[in-house]
Amino acid sequence: EVQLVESGGGLVQAGGSLRLSCAASGFTFDDYVIGWFRQAPRKEREGISVINRRNSRTYYADSVKGRFTISSDNAKNTVYLQMNSLKFEDTAVYYCAARRGTVLTSDPRDFSSWGQGTQVTVSS
Repeated sequence: EVQLVESGGGLVQAGGSLRLSCAASGFTFDDYVIGWFRQAPRKEREGISVINRRNSRTYYADSVKGRFTISSDNAKNTVYLQMNSLKFEDTAVYYCAARRGTVLTSDPRDFSSWGQGTQVTVSS
């Protein structure tokens, strides 16, 4: 059974940093693309960063490019999202998700397995 567990959310002031973790289990990590998504109140879920662990290719949404960095730890089956220069508009519930295969996509509909989410709140 595919399991994804996010951690690392919290309250931070604008301009600050947080690192989110997504611990994966129950599947062959290398066979999956892992993505980070977020959903703010009254907004659609947005794909913000995705990584293909086999070839290390990454994707970033324009809204986070240059501020967020996605990475993976092979030994720990964990994907991280380092978030720097946080803005008030980054406030949302952040989810990680897994998609079998190698296609780099940020469409939430393409991902079949999801974590429970972690709240990130940025105070202005």
